[in-house]
Amino acid sequence: MTATGFRLLVCLLFVLGTANAQNKPAHPQFSGIYPHLAYYNNEGECGTGAVVPWANRLWVVTYGPHLPFGSSDKLYEITADLSVTTRPESTGGTPANRMIHRESNQLFIGPYAIDADRQVRTIPYSVAPGRYTGLARDLTDPKQNLLLATMEEGFYRVNAQSLKTMLLYPDGNVKQPKKDDMSNNHMGTLLPGAHGKGVYSGQGVMVYSNNGEPGPLALKQFDIEAGVLAEWNGKDWTVVRRNQFVEVTGPGGIYGNANPAIDPIWATGWDHKSVLLGVRGNGKWSFFRLPKASHTYDGAHGWNTEWPRIRDVGLGGKPDYLMTMHGLFWRFPATFSVSNTVGIRPRSAYLKVIGDFTRWNDRLVFGCDDSAQKEFLNKRKEKGGIEGPGQSNSNLWFTPLTLPDQLGPNTAEGAVWLNEAVAAGGYSEPFLFAGWANRSAWVQNHSEGTVTLTFEVDKNGTGNWTTLQTSSMAGQQATRVTFAANMPGEWIRVRTDKAARLTTQFTYSANDNRPTAANLMFAGLSPVIAPTTTGGLLYGLGDNRRALGLLAQEYTNGKPKTVGYYELDAAMKLVRKQDDTTQAFIQAKFAIPKEVISVEASSVLVVDEKGRRWRFPLGDERFTQLTNEGSLRICREVATERDLFNCHGTFYELPAENADGYAKVRPIASHQLRINDYASYRGLLVMTGIDLASAAGKEHIIVSDDRKAAIWAGAIDDLWKLGKPTGRGGPWKDATVAANIPSDPYLIGFYDKRTLTLSHKAASPVTFTVEADPVGTGQWMAYKTFTVAPGQPVTHTFPSDFQARWIRFRVDKACTATTSLDYK
Repeated sequence: MTATGFRLLVCLLFVLGTANAQNKPAHPQFSGIYPHLAYYNNEGECGTGAVVPWANRLWVVTYGPHLPFGSSDKLYEITADLSVTTRPESTGGTPANRMIHRESNQLFIGPYAIDADRQVRTIPYSVAPGRYTGLARDLTDPKQNLLLATMEEGFYRVNAQSLKTMLLYPDGNVKQPKKDDMSNNHMGTLLPGAHGKGVYSGQGVMVYSNNGEPGPLALKQFDIEAGVLAEWNGKDWTVVRRNQFVEVTGPGGIYGNANPAIDPIWATGWDHKSVLLGVRGNGKWSFFRLPKASHTYDGAHGWNTEWPRIRDVGLGGKPDYLMTMHGLFWRFPATFSVSNTVGIRPRSAYLKVIGDFTRWNDRLVFGCDDSAQKEFLNKRKEKGGIEGPGQSNSNLWFTPLTLPDQLGPNTAEGAVWLNEAVAAGGYSEPFLFAGWANRSAWVQNHSEGTVTLTFEVDKNGTGNWTTLQTSSMAGQQATRVTFAANMPGEWIRVRTDKAARLTTQFTYSANDNRPTAANLMFAGLSPVIAPTTTGGLLYGLGDNRRALGLLAQEYTNGKPKTVGYYELDAAMKLVRKQDDTTQAFIQAKFAIPKEVISVEASSVLVVDEKGRRWRFPLGDERFTQLTNEGSLRICREVATERDLFNCHGTFYELPAENADGYAKVRPIASHQLRINDYASYRGLLVMTGIDLASAAGKEHIIVSDDRKAAIWAGAIDDLWKLGKPTGRGGPWKDATVAANIPSDPYLIGFYDKRTLTLSHKAASPVTFTVEADPVGTGQWMAYKTFTVAPGQPVTHTFPSDFQARWIRFRVDKACTATTSLDYK
């Protein structure tokens, strides 16, 4: 090669190298989560209180659990290239309030006021103590003042220019400091309930919500009376409704309503039956009910919800309201009012715990509550003695605008009556009817006499009701009512002709069109058939080390061999370290527990903390040995105050015991992977159990510097792409059963194509009664009976509109019986 040619080659290589360097992203990201953006504090929890675009920046404020006088939490300023500044004005606390005050051209977020030049001023907690939960426009002088509300009934009038505060009602923490993060909620002096959440103003009132209850019972029981929606007219308080409420807003959103005298006010909440939606118009409230996709948000203390929101994520004057509530994204109409209730639609289910969200630079940004050091009341034996993360941390999640339509199926359920007395001619509250492919209702008459229920629909959301169909039931009987897919109606309600004690539970499901095979993003994880895998135990380190510890282990023939100790940093570099102390700590505190579930011939048996027995489907038979030898993590918290349960090849979302635990479990996805451990780190879901031989070049696999250890990283909501839930089994397999004694409950909810086969070994016909619990609380209702002749198994395919959470069986005579369920 000539000298000239050599120089040209060098120049070409330099240009290509420069181009590659320019094309390489400045910050690594996994499924829209940028590890370098993660935020930490020194508290028992680190959640995202508010996320707001302002002054050409994205502003984020974090919170600790119960810190009315300040904390180690920060205010963050993020640029378009995702550079982060931790603002020196930060004073922390437990803030979730945000408002843009047009007249003063300022963003109020937490205790901070930020002007158009990004100058930050702070309201001192010494002057206005409390856990700031919301801001509203002032009732008398909104151009100059704002109303600031705290979680413990503290209320202040704040001057937008001077930031001087006028005390309206003192915060409860001033006279009665809370003992610790897990002690009872404050007993307020103004209102029933506890744990304030939302505040908004309009129509001459300030509306305030709380979503919890004081007292020890609220820490354990999910279905007691709790929470409140109330309003203040500038002088007096009025209790509107005694239920758990969270978001209070209106079409004006973060700015406040443009026409406060006439614009509606919206409020979301729930009780143990279903989601609640309130709307205030013309000085009066109307209430509606929606189904729940997830029950992880339940709990009478109110701690499991964070801050559900309704927020406009549209652009250019075209409103597009997104609502988060009980694990489901909803499309919420900007025109929703007392006289026009059309347009609410379910979108898709999610797993992240979301504190706030916004649209920024043509993406959605969700501020999450990912990894709490305390884990609060969320303990159970299936987790073993596992520690929480060493330091609380969370992150932002950047997604396409279309993501709310692309995650889990929107299958959901909820009741208008649950074993409660209803007067003759009494109507239920309206329940959402539109938006699902498959719809049905379970109704039960707990009284003695025959009753007739009339189902009515509001076809256009105008309040005009027409009869849809009727259903009669004898005393102590139940039935399932189905609704054709083409039956019109925005809302449905129920009326009884006689006074009776009744249950009416609506069950709606999507057609789950996900494949059973895992998405390619999971390539590199070891299949269950693999005889070896590179695993490891995971621990988010404390003491401001801000790294993930990995005790890497090589599994061969069921026996782990320690490879070494590694740390994963913010740049997602996995590096071997020599740290015998941390290695020994992980080995002792994060060992996978054995014998916490029982894998039996027909199903997996779980006995919960209350002694209740639950049975789950089986996956690949190889999971049995891996489970019994302790090679697979069974249960762990990877989103604050709820668990991820990995049982025989299926991931489940598992509520805390104070939200009814296994009774309300939800399958997410089934898989064929031998996942060794999983944890939350910097907002990511991290998993071990890697096939090192195939790991190279995989987008979600990070291999260590010495190429002897590896992890998988993504978002918890990537699990929806792992494969739709499948399984096989049943509560009985050649089981000796007595007459009329029910089997254990067996999970059937949220599965797609379900087939039942019944058989027995008796010499004469046996009648099987199939019972369903659509609620999850022991509300058993007869579904069908099948008489099975000797040697002639009976097969039944469940219709697509059948949904219940649990199923069980009875026989009319003692025999050896098999109840086999196949979910595909």
